[in-house]
Amino acid sequence: MSLRNQIKHIAIGSFDGIHLGHQALIDKVDALVIIERNTGYLTPGYKRSLFTSKACCFYHFDKIKSLTPEAFVHKLEADFPALETIVVGYDFHFGKDKAGNAQMMKTLTNKDISIVKQVTLGETPVHSRIIKTYLREGKIELANQLLGRTYYIEGRVVPGQGLGKKELVPTINLHVQEYQLPMEGVYATRTCIDGQWLDSVSFLGHRVTTDDSYAVETHILEQEIGEVSGEVALEFVDFIRMNQKFDSLDALREQILDDITAAKKRLSSNEI
Repeated sequence: MSLRNQIKHIAIGSFDGIHLGHQALIDKVDALVIIERNTGYLTPGYKRSLFTSKACCFYHFDKIKSLTPEAFVHKLEADFPALETIVVGYDFHFGKDKAGNAQMMKTLTNKDISIVKQVTLGETPVHSRIIKTYLREGKIELANQLLGRTYYIEGRVVPGQGLGKKELVPTINLHVQEYQLPMEGVYATRTCIDGQWLDSVSFLGHRVTTDDSYAVETHILEQEIGEVSGEVALEFVDFIRMNQKFDSLDALREQILDDITAAKKRLSSNEI
């Protein structure tokens, strides 16, 4: 018998970020039904499954967006024959043109429908859109608090200018897709290379002092790491400063050294 045929309790949503609000739903169920949209994400695609121990089943939005609310519920019942409970958030909508809501679902099925109230941290509602806003404003600490973890992105190593190693400090340059990137600037980070998390300082934004191209680059603190290839992950621990233009490479180098000192201080204060 397949796992799907044994699942009795599901939660439905996009689960972008797997944040504290989502955990209130996840804690109640055996599995998640994740609605995938292929847009800018806190955690794109299957990577949401990395932040939960529960089974994850994916519905692509393009495949279900034309279903009526009734047809969507029938699909759930067919896909999960043992289904007993459906858990949704208070603001959940479903079906073509978002015609269905959590209360309507109760009229469309004899399954138990559990509606989870809005989760707040202090007075702040825990929503993916608020977390994204905090990231765009460089408010990393607030974003991390709503996530209940450190914000994380992945990228593929690509060639850089070659300027860092020669004139400034050596960096790993990343090509990042799909993720919501924080505001342009410098951050205290941790960088994961071949499964090992290393303290780092990272820059993302337009290199306004040199070629003005957009870059995501990270410098590993206090150790030589040699050549790096493949996928690399970044965790954003704290914001250090905004992106700015310098009159010379010497001035930029001095600022980078100050950034390194600041990153070491921030990272040491965040150690568990």
